[in-house]
Amino acid sequence: MYAKGQGVTQDYIHAYMWWDIAASQGLEGAANNRDIVVKDMALADISKAQDMTRDCVAKDYKGC
Repeated sequence: MYAKGQGVTQDYIHAYMWWDIAASQGLEGAANNRDIVVKDMALADISKAQDMTRDCVAKDYKGC
């Protein structure tokens, strides 16, 4: 949804975060989708998304 702006504002950082979480849980295709959005992201945005992923997991996915 975040990658394409479906129902939310388009946001590659959040898209990366959710695809990264899904990939870590073994969701088929998630890593591929994460790799698609990463092509349109700056290195600083990728780093921010990775930090957000770690924070979200640490908070047990609450308030992400």
